[in-house]
Amino acid sequence: PLKTPDLAEASKKTLEIKGDETTGWSKGWRINLWARLWDGNRAYKMFRELLRYVDPDGKKTEKPRRGGGTYPNLFDAHPPFQIDGNFGGAAAVAEMLAQSNENEIRLLPALPDAWSEGSVKGICARGGFEIEMTWNNKKPEKVIVSSKNGGKTMLIFGDKKQEIVLKKGESIEIKF
Repeated sequence: PLKTPDLAEASKKTLEIKGDETTGWSKGWRINLWARLWDGNRAYKMFRELLRYVDPDGKKTEKPRRGGGTYPNLFDAHPPFQIDGNFGGAAAVAEMLAQSNENEIRLLPALPDAWSEGSVKGICARGGFEIEMTWNNKKPEKVIVSSKNGGKTMLIFGDKKQEIVLKKGESIEIKF
């Protein structure tokens, strides 16, 4: 559970009041914030909006629209263009799949229903850890944690916790 539920609820209310209709850096931020609130389906909804096709000639694919989406070259259609939308979207996907602080790495904290199975490789976590994992039915099946620096962390999925201590360059495979 979130460690500060009252603050999380206030943040959620603020995001609901502000609404989802936004573009560029603001869309990227909001997707990340919904992921940090562990609402994977809301984050996914907004991520799909970020990826909506926008024709470079200015025609929109849905009406009414004030802008935003993605051009055929995958640039964020702020409009005209804002790299922060691209960076924010990529960061949001990582936040949906893994979240970390100096003491823990939480797996699949905001996994949307649409991604009930999948895999990822190269997710960087605080403390110099790197995550590779596959999941099925919204649960991790295999997780490989590698350490660039050496150190310890707590790997968390739901109510399951496992302390991991690795030397620099060492990896461990965990099956759930």
